[in-house]
Amino acid sequence: MESEQIIEAVHSILVSVGEDPQREGLRRTPERVSRMYAELLAGYSVDPVALIHGALFSANVDEMVLVREIEFASLCEHHLLPFIGHAHVAYIPRDKIIGLSKIPRVVDMFAHRLQIQENLTRQIADFLVDVLNPQGVAVVIDALHLCASIRGVKKPEARMVTSAMRGVFKRDPRTRAEFMQHISRTLAEEM
Repeated sequence: MESEQIIEAVHSILVSVGEDPQREGLRRTPERVSRMYAELLAGYSVDPVALIHGALFSANVDEMVLVREIEFASLCEHHLLPFIGHAHVAYIPRDKIIGLSKIPRVVDMFAHRLQIQENLTRQIADFLVDVLNPQGVAVVIDALHLCASIRGVKKPEARMVTSAMRGVFKRDPRTRAEFMQHISRTLAEEM
């Protein structure tokens, strides 16, 4: 990421909207914004092979593995505004499982890129299919988009839900229904 170019661009934006980039509150804003973009778009620099290295294990498991309520934040590629939500990711192993912490890391790797939610959902599912060769993968993402809540249509409560079903989750309505039942339960119901 070219931080100097981002710094110059933010400086230009500040001038363009009629601000003085030298006033006290804005003096270091271009640098802060550059560091923010480096953090929020770090997914471009993640090596997917290194991300999962050492965390694939042989296993004799053929039941659903589900990690739900994975918090994430991403930037909408249309307006560069955040969308924030939860991802729910499940797979049914064939002969390999992946370490628990790797699934949220996979979500973050793809979320920390300029995105649309539909692609984010698909990318997570397709990556896990490629890496695990499972019987199936299911991904559901529920997110709030600032581009729809603070501008444009201005609907602060509107949420978007996307899903990607692969393998048995796509073919078998019972497996898909089990997944949906698991992710729809609240924590209070489980305690």
